[in-house]
Parts: sequence; C-alpha cells; structure tokens
Amino acid sequence: MSEAENSKIGVLVMSYGTPESLDDVEAYYTHIRRGHPPTPEQLTDLYGRYEAIVGGVFPLRENTNGQVAGLADKLEQLAPGRYACYQGLKHARPYIEDGVEEMARDGIKQAVGIVLAPHYSTMSVGSYIKRAQEKASELGVEMTFVKQYHLHPKLLQALTERVTDGLARLSASSGGEPSVKVLFSAHSLPEKIRELGDPYEEQLLETSRAVAKQAGIADDGWQFTWQSAGRTREPWLGPDILETLAELAEQGVKAVLAAPIGFVSDHLEVLFDLDIEAKTTAKNMGITLERIKMLNRDPLYMETLAESVIEAT
Repeated sequence: MSEAENSKIGVLVMSYGTPESLDDVEAYYTHIRRGHPPTPEQLTDLYGRYEAIVGGVFPLRENTNGQVAGLADKLEQLAPGRYACYQGLKHARPYIEDGVEEMARDGIKQAVGIVLAPHYSTMSVGSYIKRAQEKASELGVEMTFVKQYHLHPKLLQALTERVTDGLARLSASSGGEPSVKVLFSAHSLPEKIRELGDPYEEQLLETSRAVAKQAGIADDGWQFTWQSAGRTREPWLGPDILETLAELAEQGVKAVLAAPIGFVSDHLEVLFDLDIEAKTTAKNMGITLERIKMLNRDPLYMETLAESVIEAT
C-alpha cells in the first residue's frame, strides 16, 4: 500500500444490522439474544413479520449498504482521497469488529466511527462505540467517535421536509381532517436508562421540538411516543404508540402522522410496527394514519453524516 493510501482516515459506519435473507433470521435473532436461541413461537413470529413487509428482509440490508456508499460518495466530494468507509454491524456480518479488522488490514492508523442513529444512549450508540474502541485499541488503530448529531441543521431540514410532505399527504387522504396529531417516535429502551442520567430521551425531545417548530406545528399539535419495546421482564419506556393511538381516539383525533425520528432507514420497526401494526390499529379506531418517508440516502442526511465525520477529524 502506498504512503498516500496508508494515510487515509478510516470511517467505520455502524448500525444495528439485519439478516440478508430469511435463512439468516434465526442466527440473527440468536445473536441479539446473546447466544440464546429463540423459542419456536418467537421465531415463527419474527418470520411472519419479515414475510409481511413488502420485499422481505432484502430492502433493509440494501438500504444500509446504500447509506454507507452514499456517505463514501459525499466524503469523496467534500475531501477527495482523504477518507475510506467501512461497515460494522452490531448483530450481523460484517460485525463491528470485522469492520475495524478490515481497516487495520488496509493499513489504516486513524479512524472515526459514526452510527446510523442520531441520538446517543449508553445502551445503543454507546455499546457500538465500546466494541469498536476495544478492537481498535487491540489492533493499534486510533479512533474518535461521533456520539450524536440529533440537532445537525441538515438533519433537521430533512426531517422537517418529510413532516411537511407527510402532513400534505395526510390532509389529502383524510379529506382535509382538521384534527391532526404528529406523533414523533423512537425505539424504546429499558426504563433504567433514566436512573443513569442517559441523554437519549431528552435528545429525542430536542429533535422533536426543533422539527415541530420548523414545520410550524403548534405545541398541542404534536407529542412524543415510544415504539418497538423489547419483550423482556424489565419495564421499558412508554407509552407505546399503540397506547397513544387509543388515547388520541378517545380525544376525538381522526388523523395522525407518524414521524419515527429515531430511525434513519426503512427498518422492520418502521415497515411492520408502524406501516402494518400501528396503521391497522389506527384504522380500527377510526383514525387515518400516514407515515413520513424515511431518510435512507437523502442527500441532506448524507451531508449530515459527512460533515459530522469531517468535524470529528
């Protein structure tokens, strides 16, 4: 490898991971459960969720791959020849450690890590950083990390455009229904994060407030709710969006725009939990529910990531 190549800064792009096909679902779920295989009932339920979404599991992995490629393209535009992107997943191959090892094999000595999740929590982004840092220290790669970017102006702009577009579509599909509520949401985490002083919840509220303000939504026109809580014995942050929909139905709300700002791609939690489960629940309650379009490879999101990486180096 030439000196010029060796001096490149590695960019480890981390995300949760998803199976590439239905054949990989059991191994993926076993990894999430820390080596404990799912029960037949749990596995059947998960298979059913993947099979219910259009296109099965394949679009999910393609979206993540596309985001990594999009970031690489944007970094090349902004800083030609300076960065090289690598992918590292939490629960699927290539694992986070695999991405760090690939950087080391390529002779990378300096790197920055960024997670495809704008909001920091010790239980989410913090766990990615911990794994990457441990492997980087072992291999002699010096790493810095982007911990959060939830108030990046271009991220807020991209989300605001989606909320505005979603409200226009909702108005059309609900016949101009004046009683509309925007529900910002994110993946729930165990309640114990509050005892730790974890910033996750407040950062999500900061993003919600900023987007609502930019979109011209009144304070009583939006609220925050949770979704996709894990099925464990410990309590998770709530209320869940299904509970919130029931409350809104009692209040006479007839139209809801779901804005899952905690997600940046068409994850299972969006395509099933919102598009199928929440939409069906809302319909049964007499509520029209629409969802904002996800960021995926939106140019503004790619610029958010690229600018955050450059700032960190």
